[in-house]
Amino acid sequence: MVSLYEATQKIYPRSVHGLFAKWRWIMVFLTQLVFYGLPWIEWGQRQAVLFDLGARRFYIFGFVLYPQDFIYLTAILVISAFSLFLFTAIAGRLWCGYACPQTVYSEIFMWVEHKIEGDRTARMKLDGGDMSLEKLVKKIYKHIVWLAIAMWTGFTFVGYFTPIQDLGMAFFLGDMGSWEIFWVFFYAFATYGNAGFMREQVCKYMCPYARFQSAMFDKDTLIVTYDAERGEPRGARSKKADPAALGLGACVDCTLCVQVCPTGIDIRKGLQYECIGCGACADVCDTVMDKVGYPRGLVKYSTENAMTHHWTPEQTWRHVFRPRVLLYIGILLVVVAALLTSLGLRKPFKVDVVRDRASLARIVAGGHIENVYRLQIMNAAETPLDFQLTAQGLPNLSLVTDHEVRVAPTESLWVSVRLQLPYDAAPPGSHPIVFTIKSVQEGGKVLSELQEKSVFLVPR
Repeated sequence: MVSLYEATQKIYPRSVHGLFAKWRWIMVFLTQLVFYGLPWIEWGQRQAVLFDLGARRFYIFGFVLYPQDFIYLTAILVISAFSLFLFTAIAGRLWCGYACPQTVYSEIFMWVEHKIEGDRTARMKLDGGDMSLEKLVKKIYKHIVWLAIAMWTGFTFVGYFTPIQDLGMAFFLGDMGSWEIFWVFFYAFATYGNAGFMREQVCKYMCPYARFQSAMFDKDTLIVTYDAERGEPRGARSKKADPAALGLGACVDCTLCVQVCPTGIDIRKGLQYECIGCGACADVCDTVMDKVGYPRGLVKYSTENAMTHHWTPEQTWRHVFRPRVLLYIGILLVVVAALLTSLGLRKPFKVDVVRDRASLARIVAGGHIENVYRLQIMNAAETPLDFQLTAQGLPNLSLVTDHEVRVAPTESLWVSVRLQLPYDAAPPGSHPIVFTIKSVQEGGKVLSELQEKSVFLVPR
């Protein structure tokens, strides 16, 4: 029997300490503090960040966004894309190694596994041994903790779309809606499966970023590199031995760089698409260099050109900030500035004008021609707003319905508006008009103003 497929070998990453490991855990704490904590922050009388799909409103601190504000989502996606291009051009897969949810939750789950089952050797021995009471207890305990983290993650995720306090009360009372139950368990299952079992397979086979990252790399991109010129030929030796006399390089061939790698690669083979740029191999190699008394930096963040030309750090950084990187920075700053300016100048309300299709134009008492419109006034403020409605564009055009409207906080109101025109005031056809909607306060002071175009139809 010849198998065409090789079974996936489970990877047992060894725990590591060092500068890059500290930064990974800093990012774990920061990202999860934001993710788990943000839904519980209140802004006035509501949740600070809430995407209310039912009411079609997005609450982000002091902003209330409607579907018509889709342009802001577009700007955020453009900023995210250029940020990814920028970070990748500068230092490779920084996002993957430090802030990607797959990396973050894998770190958390591996930390739980390490605390319960022990370090790499203990876990391998436990998995390779026969079933026992100790093994059963440790495995059950580990999966209970994993499931608890996964369920809390799924609950928090849904809490961004349903007020989390109401969701929590409904959860304990057993009164959650069917879609909330589905998404809590779906997101929990995804977290449990991806971080607990699939781990590096998601990065290697499922994530498209690993496949197209090479299009954003060049020889001046900072990547985790092995100094082959200094390290080869590799080989074991005692601390007191002179590597030059033995004809050996600085690499002692301890394979610890492979053992700590979360994707199981050997960085000494050069840049590989599986590398997520976490720097674990650099941390453990520096530890080994300290023990044998060699200079650090056998494995480090550097560029291909810097390694080839033996550049100093200052020379390396000058080449890192090359024209392509400066272009990304410029575009990013322009888009961010445009987004912030647009948000700063944003009106506290929006208006849509819709013609009444049931009655496009009609002749009413007094010999007037009447057109009927429906105005949707959306209050994006969290206080009630009063509005004054007027229409211009034709001589003697008059608005015969109520000129003043009040809209409740963060609500939208459909208002029926009738415009009348004397019979002979305009020739037959379509005539452009403009609705002016003014937000006013007591005393008639205008706070802001919007104009919406439409047409007035005069029948033959």
